[in-house]
Amino acid sequence: MSMKRAFVTGATGFVGAAVARALLAEGWQVRALARAGSDRRNFAGLRLETVTGDLRDRQSLLKGLAGCDTLFHVAADYRLWAPDPADLYAINVEGTRNILEAAAHAGVERVVHTSSVATIRLHHDGRPADEGDAAALSDMIGHYKRSKFLGEAVAREWALAGHHVVIVNPSTPVGPRDVKPTPTGRIVLDTAAGRMPAYVDTGLNVAHVDDIARGHLLALDQGRPGERYILGGENLALRDILAAVAGIVGRRPPRISLPHGVVLPIAHVAEAFAKLTGRSTNITVEGVRMARKKMYFSSARAERELGYTHRPPQTAFEDAVHWFQSQGMLRLR
Repeated sequence: MSMKRAFVTGATGFVGAAVARALLAEGWQVRALARAGSDRRNFAGLRLETVTGDLRDRQSLLKGLAGCDTLFHVAADYRLWAPDPADLYAINVEGTRNILEAAAHAGVERVVHTSSVATIRLHHDGRPADEGDAAALSDMIGHYKRSKFLGEAVAREWALAGHHVVIVNPSTPVGPRDVKPTPTGRIVLDTAAGRMPAYVDTGLNVAHVDDIARGHLLALDQGRPGERYILGGENLALRDILAAVAGIVGRRPPRISLPHGVVLPIAHVAEAFAKLTGRSTNITVEGVRMARKKMYFSSARAERELGYTHRPPQTAFEDAVHWFQSQGMLRLR
């Protein structure tokens, strides 16, 4: 029997690196796509092959996919605010089309496309949403969500055309090796460092990044083509998330809850300032708008059909905090 070889896009990133590690642990050969000049800290100590390229460069994709039987398309431009929103569509929509065309051309048999719970319609009353809660493009707030929604639609089109494409929708990953960090990783880091004076009343579904990664492998083996599977964990109020993180480092959690109406104008100012200075901003209009609804989800389908399981979120918070410390990103007194 020949070695199974997977091509992983986004492997320098948080979820992609966890998927690459999960594959290596299962005895796969892994080839990873990485942009020139990208932060490759997450590859340290991993026995994987790297192909330098970009989702916009088809030749690099064909080169990377040659000889691979499986594709994990994890790469995405995950920014709630971008100076030029066209970048988000170029990667999240056209990049998805490019990689699926290249995969078909290279004779890749199976594809797992990483979407996001951002593409699922939330309930106004805070009930957990699931895969059956179909959203329309008009439900998508902001360019990140819109681009992920359109990217998922491309993956579904390919599945309908007869290709073996399974879609996974991770919720909010937390854990080690969040190098950027992601917007949620930034919240964990800021809370642990005592830089989170206040919060808005919202909620998130939190899952350990390594559980989400394992869910990708289960989706490959057990998933039905064209179906989507939410890979999540526990639904928690943001207040409880912050309290858990603060508790790990022995800080008092943020006590002040700000109404959305107060935060929204601040976000508009922060974005205007970011546009002027070319810097990114942690507080985004889109983030504040999204926070109006509790972002609660159910992983029941993945548990039932894939055998997906998740560990308690406390473990994810501890692993994240300890990793930030180990990287010198978090210095505690």
